Amino acid sequence: MWNYDSGDEEPASQSDKSELHGTLKTLSSKLEDLSTCNDLIAKHGAALQRSLSELENLKLPAESGEKIKAVNERATLFRITSNAMINACRDFLDLAETHSRKWQRMLQYEREQRIRLEETIEQLAKQHNSLERACRGAPGLSSSSTGITSTAKGSVQSAKGEASDEDEETEYFDAMEDAPAFITVTADPKHHRRSGSNLSGASEGHPEDWNLEDSVFESSNQSSYNESTCKDLLPKKRRRTRIPDKPNYSLNLWSIMKNCIGKELSKIPMPVNFNEPLSMLQRLTEDLEYHELLDKAVKCESSTEQMCFVAAFSVSSYSTTVHRTAKPFNPLLGETYELDRLEEFGFRSLCEQVSHHPPAAAHHVYSKRGWTLWQEITIASKFRGKYLSIMPLGAIHLEFHSSGNHYVWRKVTSTVHNIIVGKLWIDQSGEIEIVNHKSKDKCQLKFTPYSYFSRDVPRKVTGVVSDADGKAHYVMSGTWDEKMECSKIVQSSHGSTSTEGKQKTVYQTLSPKVLWKKYPLPENAENMYFFSDLALTLNEPEERVAPTDSRLRPDQRLMESGRWDEANVEKQRLEEKQRAVRRRREAEAVEALEEGKDYEGYIPLWFERKVDAVTGELICVYKGGYWEAKDKQDWSMCPDIF
Repeated sequence: MWNYDSGDEEPASQSDKSELHGTLKTLSSKLEDLSTCNDLIAKHGAALQRSLSELENLKLPAESGEKIKAVNERATLFRITSNAMINACRDFLDLAETHSRKWQRMLQYEREQRIRLEETIEQLAKQHNSLERACRGAPGLSSSSTGITSTAKGSVQSAKGEASDEDEETEYFDAMEDAPAFITVTADPKHHRRSGSNLSGASEGHPEDWNLEDSVFESSNQSSYNESTCKDLLPKKRRRTRIPDKPNYSLNLWSIMKNCIGKELSKIPMPVNFNEPLSMLQRLTEDLEYHELLDKAVKCESSTEQMCFVAAFSVSSYSTTVHRTAKPFNPLLGETYELDRLEEFGFRSLCEQVSHHPPAAAHHVYSKRGWTLWQEITIASKFRGKYLSIMPLGAIHLEFHSSGNHYVWRKVTSTVHNIIVGKLWIDQSGEIEIVNHKSKDKCQLKFTPYSYFSRDVPRKVTGVVSDADGKAHYVMSGTWDEKMECSKIVQSSHGSTSTEGKQKTVYQTLSPKVLWKKYPLPENAENMYFFSDLALTLNEPEERVAPTDSRLRPDQRLMESGRWDEANVEKQRLEEKQRAVRRRREAEAVEALEEGKDYEGYIPLWFERKVDAVTGELICVYKGGYWEAKDKQDWSMCPDIF
């Protein structure tokens, strides 16, 4: 969609040459513009000099004649200077054309030199690594030189250097700015399984446990596969796999500007051209795409291991955003969205728009596989010229039924770049702190913002899982658009102090385990708003849903069908209808105030405001009744919003 790299990885290509020729062509056109200006200057300069000559011939006082003569000389100098400028511009263009090939060759040479240098450095690093391992296996060395505690020295010597503390591929992870700096070194799992208890001491951790946890990670994957295999034998509802292709509509800015004349900003109808055919409630439900991570987390016996799956789940919700630059529809007040996948995946989800100013949505998910998730999200945004920052406010709660582990975290900031000019692209940045309020385990995740000059992998996420005492158990690493891995820490030690004055902690870890990997996008996704397989099914018409469900929203339905002009008319009607209801509510409030009565204001239908016992915040929580009303098909209490 957009290119994150500076383009210096490949030698000069045909595209580079065409770009250079394009630049030269632009320079030539600018030179023609300058020549036109020069002709005009010459024309008007000549006319000015004629006028001045005529003034000189008039019978004027001697002093005036001298001044006119001086002005005439200045006009002549001005014409000479403008001619010189045009000639200099022409010389510049000639030089640019002459040296363009020379510049290309120089650039290609520098690129090749840099690639050779990188390969040399990589080779040196591997040689240094093997030398270090050889030194560690040699007798008579102090434990401080090897980075292993004194209890480990004997066991390493007795092993006769047959195993190492580092793999061929040593991995280093940058430090989080606000957290202690750390480096991870991937260790040899065979070595740790043989001499684990002596290697880092009983207090440092038990690598034998990783064998057990290894089987938990693998068995959770296997059991998930077995369940899905069994489910395939059951009759399963067929979901749609495509929607109509996005029409190739050009955005007419004038049609928007016309609507702005004489209207308040809040009343300007923004066309659906900026949207995708899903509501914010449906986008919120998309967070559940990788719900199986929570199903696996239920089976974890260790709370720190469970935290790894929760952390991977918190990152996975961003994977759908990488290509999704269009905005979702703002839900109408009282709009709902249900996703009933109880038979297929074991969970039911319900969202309701509980406030319009500021816009807020409440969400509740129950899974019969052992977990409940709930949240209330308000979106705050700041326009900063070239980019738009979107800050979701509100905590996400996740509770596991059997253990009672209660996790709370908040979302990071999303930034939409190139708002004014260029192709839109999205980045995620900031930190997520996940806290288990029962065991006090924590996970600090850092989303590294994209930097044009950074050598880091774009969209990088790193973090550490620690227990209540602050002891680190796992290192998390990956990218928010592709995958997340966790590595078990078998030993930690303090390394050298960085240039910023922070002391780096060196974590020695076992090989990483992939916890989450993004599903590939469906075929033709680029013409279907880059929707995932789940997103394609979210707006699929469904029977028996509430009359306030987003699937029944007419402007969104028209947009999905490709009838954008009709969708814009319908969108304007719905928004005006909502304003009329709000005006009526405001009038009722004024009337109640005049009569000295209390006025409750808008009350959500399926959620109620309560003080959260964990965070102390006022939050909308599900009060029940929706699924019972669906079973009875009694929607008499639902407002008429469409």
